Amino acid sequence: MKVLVVTASRYGSTTGIGAAIAEVLRERGFETETAPALHAPGPERYGAVIVGSGVYMGHWLDAARVYIERHAMELRERPVWLFSSGPLGNPLKPDETHAVSIDHLLGYSRAKQHRLFAGALERRRLNFADKAISMALHAPEGDFRDWDAIRGWAESIAATLVAIPATA
Repeated sequence: MKVLVVTASRYGSTTGIGAAIAEVLRERGFETETAPALHAPGPERYGAVIVGSGVYMGHWLDAARVYIERHAMELRERPVWLFSSGPLGNPLKPDETHAVSIDHLLGYSRAKQHRLFAGALERRRLNFADKAISMALHAPEGDFRDWDAIRGWAESIAATLVAIPATA
């Protein structure tokens, strides 16, 4: 089965999560393709799709949101998973219940599951506006991504996909 992993990432943290998910799926025998949401192909040629976005001020990046809205009908015809990347620190801020608002995207895509992962912040890489916001919010700097949790989630997707007959 072919699986498409689509990501929207401002500074690369979410792209890294998508790459790790694709790697696990490849190790389990799935043909995977990764693509940035802005240039991602439609889902028609794929048996399953995973879409992830960085979260800023509680919302997905426009490119990922638009991808799901534009391809809603095709996404509903195959298994879809969504993930978000963004909270920082220990404990994570914002917490899971306040981190992201994506109910409408879950409805458009009929995703099987949404998973929230911690993100990463390197202030030196931020543009002026993002740097100012991160300073004002006292956002902690560092890489808070939990690679074991990310790989574990990808393993659970692979286990689900094994049980689905290949159509694409």
